Amino acid sequence: METEIKTLTARLLAHRVVPRGDALAKKALLDDSFRLELDKSLAAVGLRLVENPYAEHVAVALLPEMTEPVFGSGDAWLNNNLGLPRDGVALLVILWSLIILPKRERQIARVEAGKESQSDMFGAQKPLETGEAVSTGVSEDALYADFGKALGGRTRFNANLGRLVNLGFIVRRNRWLDEGPMLDLMIDYAQLAPRIIEGALADVLLRREGRDALADKRAEAAEDEAEAVDDSAGPLFDLPPDEDAAHEETR
Repeated sequence: METEIKTLTARLLAHRVVPRGDALAKKALLDDSFRLELDKSLAAVGLRLVENPYAEHVAVALLPEMTEPVFGSGDAWLNNNLGLPRDGVALLVILWSLIILPKRERQIARVEAGKESQSDMFGAQKPLETGEAVSTGVSEDALYADFGKALGGRTRFNANLGRLVNLGFIVRRNRWLDEGPMLDLMIDYAQLAPRIIEGALADVLLRREGRDALADKRAEAAEDEAEAVDDSAGPLFDLPPDEDAAHEETR
């Protein structure tokens, strides 16, 4: 076991990611005793295993208690340890929002649909679909048209795209950007997704193809609020009789 743990740890550090289907990665995910020893080994150097059932790879990241010693050790707090400038981090968040959020919604929807259609209470659970079956990319030209000027222009945009490709966050083919092995692992979905969906990027994402789900959620919320209003309270804006008549004539 010790040799296997050393091998997996070394591969995670050298390659940054290991496919989920790899024999040692599978063992780490399914064998509790192996996972316990692996966690101890990684924790000894301030690291932890990062994985989620929606991603095709596993990786390592800092333990929470190591964040301040690593990122706050200089004169200023670092926003990443990958050498990305601020506009590069912004581009990464935008790509994550356009690729991972729709992918996660499709994965969750398929899981829920599978539960509804399952007739056998004790039937085997199907593995989550990943990869191209649920993940779609974005057009590089469309991305630049929407965000390029805000991210420093064409030169900075291309430079940061190149950095993200080299770091494994995206795959760039014929001016089309697809999910890389790191994109769904290195950003915490539970923390960032609510900030994106309800925050500053929400209106921008609503204008992007494939973000209709956000509009549906808002519409459902508005309908729920409307239904909660007591009909006996009368209209919210009640015109005086003469203004109401004039209003009717002009309609």
